Amino acid sequence: MANVLIINTHEYYPFSEGKLSKSMVSKAKDILSAKDYSIKTTSMQDDYDIEDEINKHLWADVIILQIPVNWMGVSWSFKKYMDYVYSAGMQGKLCDGDGRTREDPSKQYGSGGLLQGTKYMLSLTFNAPKEAFDDPEQLFFAGKGVDDLFWPMHLNFKFFSMQPLPTFSCFDVFKNPDIENDFIRFEQHLNQIF
Repeated sequence: MANVLIINTHEYYPFSEGKLSKSMVSKAKDILSAKDYSIKTTSMQDDYDIEDEINKHLWADVIILQIPVNWMGVSWSFKKYMDYVYSAGMQGKLCDGDGRTREDPSKQYGSGGLLQGTKYMLSLTFNAPKEAFDDPEQLFFAGKGVDDLFWPMHLNFKFFSMQPLPTFSCFDVFKNPDIENDFIRFEQHLNQIF
């Protein structure tokens, strides 16, 4: 794992300017650069070129997605990014369609990925507290975990034959933040993976 693409999926809102996401991206860059990884970044706040983004995905050994959880998913700007970049990569760059062919009906849907060997990691920031997850007594998530919530995102990357790395999460970042400890945990998380 020598090449790392970090995508900051934050969308600016007056109540959420993106300082935490920028800090997480900066921390990841510092940690991985010190270990001689080559780093490229993309931000939803900047203009990007679709072909350049496809090439960054082809270049990367690992993709880290810094995702402030927005209405139980990703921001609209990152959804737009996926719609344009990932759709443009479907015909032989990131995947060979969905993997099925009329000539070979035994091939399964989602088997056309071309990024075998590429890994990805979700780094999530939540307003929800940690206690809201993985506990059947909690009514809202009803025992589901963060990876259950982000199952569609995991499927997006599985579609390209990418392999997941353990997800990192910061919780309660608005009402009860513990950012200093979140940064410590994030550094430990990255050091265990890289």
